[in-house]
Amino acid sequence: MINSFARSVGGTLFLLRSGTSFLQNGRTTTIAFHHHHHSNSFATVDAASSSSMMLSASGSSSTDNLNEKVLQNPKWPPSWPYSDEDFSRMDESDDSVFYESPRLVYHIDDPAVGALTEYYKENIKDGEDVLDICSSWVSHYPKHFKGGNVVGLGMNEYELSQNKQLSSFVVKDLNEDPVFPFDDSSFDKVTCVVSVDYLNKPKEIFNEIGRVLRPGGTCLLSMSNRCFPTKAFRIWLNTNDLEHIFIVGSFFQYTGLFGPPSCDDISPNPGRSDPLFIIKATKN
Repeated sequence: MINSFARSVGGTLFLLRSGTSFLQNGRTTTIAFHHHHHSNSFATVDAASSSSMMLSASGSSSTDNLNEKVLQNPKWPPSWPYSDEDFSRMDESDDSVFYESPRLVYHIDDPAVGALTEYYKENIKDGEDVLDICSSWVSHYPKHFKGGNVVGLGMNEYELSQNKQLSSFVVKDLNEDPVFPFDDSSFDKVTCVVSVDYLNKPKEIFNEIGRVLRPGGTCLLSMSNRCFPTKAFRIWLNTNDLEHIFIVGSFFQYTGLFGPPSCDDISPNPGRSDPLFIIKATKN
């Protein structure tokens, strides 16, 4: 379980478990668990938390880019540390039923959307072939982005049909079958927006991301602190933003296909709007 992981953040070794304290820039930071009742509705949780934990720093609400430091010197367990139970969900019913009704809404707030689009502007080049997994009616690419082959892979056909930035799309439930219907080395970039927490076969999914990327291609995976809690996997609901960054970074690590993962914290207004983190890794 992730709560027993030890790792170094900014040169300080600490355990991510309830009650853990560590020093950061001379201040003591404590991680504490907070359990919530969940419903089937879309949930927004504490800005410094991602479902069941809260990070608090005495003397300041700033994390001083601690989020970005999580992957700077990680102490990875020697082998895949997760169990099948870690990726179980409250609602194990058919995902195609849950996603059957189109949701033509943003799943992060407007400032976070703007920050993501600006990030893509700087990190995705015109002419590149891009795969957007867990895609929907909008991919948040820049308005005037001129991609090569831009493909959406998602759950809802109507939502995908409304995405004007896609060259084509494929409807597929990756929790049922995680194999991507694309050739090896087909894309320069893979994107995924605030959806990794719904993928219950991440080991297979991240191997597929590595397979379809060209050498030197990059996966840009964004995440925030919102989710449909009944469909998010268990370990996500029991960990906080810092641990989410570590978990997703580890998904890249254990494929053996990528260089070191890193995190860019592009939260536009920390504490006042949705946080937004980009976990990225480049294929060897």
